Amino acid sequence: MKIIYYSIATVLLLSFTGCKKFLDINQDPNNPTTVQESLILSPIELYTTTQIAAGYPSVTTAYWTQQLALNQESPNIDTYRITPTDVNNTWSFDLYPAIFYNLRKLISNADQKGNTAYSGVGKVLLAYNLAVCTDLWGDIPYSQAFQALNGTKPTYDSQESIYKVIQSTLDEAIAKLSTTSSGKAIGSDDFIYGGNLAAWKKFAYTLKARYYLRLSKAAGYNAATQADLALAALQNGFTSNADNASITYAGTAKAENPWYQNTLPGAGGVVLSSYLVNILKANNDPRLPVLANPGSGNDYIGRTSGTTAATDPSIYATVGTFYGGYIDGNGGGSAAPVFLATYAEALFIKAEATLYKSGAAAATPIYNSAIGAHMDLLKVAAADKAVYLAAHATLDPSVPLKTIIGEKYVADFLSLEVYNDWRRTGYPALSVVQNAFKPYIPQRFPYPSQEITSNPQPQQSIATSAKVWWAN
Repeated sequence: MKIIYYSIATVLLLSFTGCKKFLDINQDPNNPTTVQESLILSPIELYTTTQIAAGYPSVTTAYWTQQLALNQESPNIDTYRITPTDVNNTWSFDLYPAIFYNLRKLISNADQKGNTAYSGVGKVLLAYNLAVCTDLWGDIPYSQAFQALNGTKPTYDSQESIYKVIQSTLDEAIAKLSTTSSGKAIGSDDFIYGGNLAAWKKFAYTLKARYYLRLSKAAGYNAATQADLALAALQNGFTSNADNASITYAGTAKAENPWYQNTLPGAGGVVLSSYLVNILKANNDPRLPVLANPGSGNDYIGRTSGTTAATDPSIYATVGTFYGGYIDGNGGGSAAPVFLATYAEALFIKAEATLYKSGAAAATPIYNSAIGAHMDLLKVAAADKAVYLAAHATLDPSVPLKTIIGEKYVADFLSLEVYNDWRRTGYPALSVVQNAFKPYIPQRFPYPSQEITSNPQPQQSIATSAKVWWAN
């Protein structure tokens, strides 16, 4: 886990409209040289953690899954007000040009030079971000998306076909990472693992398990089969918290954890939701003081989303410093990590897959290990951990999946996986907030207005109430 400095101004690509007008970073009319992979990798990793894993997609879905609340009068994002304009930047600047296009260039350049390490790492990051994109929108342009300079209006690939691309891309990454490394070695330009290719392989296998299980409820797929595939992948996945995929920020100016930026005073009143806080308090969960910073009076109070008027924000609990939350006077969590995947998540995936294959009794000890792994990550005291596990060691015999996903909801705090699990399993059983702008929790993002204008496609009329393919 590397400590890094960053400035998003170092991104290698300029913005564009819709899936068009990519600026080719490898073509300088005054100096036609190829940009080195080492200069491409670092900004892409930072875009992934800063703009995606802790950016607009994760902030928005943390509101919708009631981990966060907005101390503002409704309607707003936590009462489900989202428009095509709101998602323009994520699609038209972050994902397609800054991440996808540059990753494809990195991989192509690396393959041409025989730099297998860069190619393998690039493919892992490509698969991760492709999954984010299709999970948020469903069908997306990919196979034709990078022909835009030729005047192509790319048609959309089905979500099922994108998931096949994701798995094949991870397979290719694993093959590259398993090869005796040739060409240039990765080093300090890798902010996630510092060039440790064995760690990247574990990350790739863990992602394969995540995405296999994602299809457990998809039409035409079988939960037991997907569980088998996930369990097989996990045999080569994360084995401890030392394997967690993350970037730790330096904490200095222009190098703060993005959640720190999101929770600064004046950042919009981002506080914890009463739904999450009440769960933690009801369970006497020792993770509460780590997940949350207390409000005034040293108390933990969450805000109920949809409350009509804003109140004194100081009364509410906020994101804990471990995850990047701000504390007045000491910088708070400005130097905290952002996680892309964790050992605890891998164990929860294993517990769920084992439940499908072998039942609740077999899944229970793995479920307990998953909770324990998260508590270890947060450095919860051993005695407090033992007390909690003793009280929460048993899966609900009637709805064991509810128990597994309920605990995963806490362990995946602020992760996009919370939203994905809710859409896939229906857990936790969230209710529509009061004074909701829409009478439902959105099942997807709307397509961006820039994309609708520049590249009209039939899928763009799909309502945000419609489930994505793998959730049907």
